[in-house]
Amino acid sequence: MTGQMKAVVVSEVKGQWELQDRDVPEVGPNDVLVRIRACGICGTDLWITDGVLAFRDFPLVLGHEAAGEVVAVGAGVTKRKVGDRVGVFMAQKMCGVCDFCHEEHPNSFVTAANCAGPTLTGVTVDGGHAEYVAVDAGGTVLLPDGVSYEQAAPIICAGYTVWAGLRRAEPKPGARVAVSGIGGLGHLAVQYAKAAGFHVTALTHSADKQDLARQLGADEVVADGAGLKAAGGADVLLHTNSSHGAVADAMGGLRPWGKVVLMGIGTDELNLPALALTSNSYQVIGSAHNTIEHLVEALDFVARGEVSTMIETFPKERAEEARAKAAAGDVRFKAVITY
Repeated sequence: MTGQMKAVVVSEVKGQWELQDRDVPEVGPNDVLVRIRACGICGTDLWITDGVLAFRDFPLVLGHEAAGEVVAVGAGVTKRKVGDRVGVFMAQKMCGVCDFCHEEHPNSFVTAANCAGPTLTGVTVDGGHAEYVAVDAGGTVLLPDGVSYEQAAPIICAGYTVWAGLRRAEPKPGARVAVSGIGGLGHLAVQYAKAAGFHVTALTHSADKQDLARQLGADEVVADGAGLKAAGGADVLLHTNSSHGAVADAMGGLRPWGKVVLMGIGTDELNLPALALTSNSYQVIGSAHNTIEHLVEALDFVARGEVSTMIETFPKERAEEARAKAAAGDVRFKAVITY
């Protein structure tokens, strides 16, 4: 397929998200060309825009929470066909030749992040904030029938992150799960934990989010670690907010042998209570996207109607407005741009 398309381009650090004309990307061997219909804004997109994270030179088309349909396939592609509804996630492929790749880890963000030369959609190569994107077929996931592109897009990263983190913690049946922070990640974490059958306690200092947390499925809502302890404590603490300082406080309500799963990204230092960590045999786990099966599971919860993303949609012509609102925290909870 040849011709022109519209893409949202960031031309420089702290630059605006500008809608520009670009050539439709070529489809190489093992690639698929995806006609993007919706792409969410992730906190990583905002950090790259502001120069907090840097992986390649600008200009860059961001976006790794993308959803659309396959319109062309390259040579060698057997697992995708024209017409497939797919999600496009960040960890597209690894180099395959570095020492880390030779250890043969499963395809995941963690694997790609430690590869010497990864292909990360919207990070090291142009991504999904465009009408078309060409990606390795292995960087896509089939979308369940009945899940809209707008609902699917945030699950490709945010939903994937929190469900993979909960799975990584391996809570036992009947476990108590606490979610710190009710935002883009946290509002999904509450729903996933409840849908999986756990007792859920939400931690938030925001009075306006307390009723919302209950509506999302939280059995109890508390403000801090002391409140969590008084409510019965937690076996697993999912830390989803942007303040690492909230972790130590929330750990005041963690039960012995409890697990803390870090998935929210903050710029403040992480300081943990060493005595409590040792004497209570706590485990602290860092978790991003794990294996592809976790993404498939995360999407299936949405298809069954057990999880729903709270989104605000913007047409591509309002991409910069969407970015600005997301950066200011004025979106509840995920900004999704349609293409």
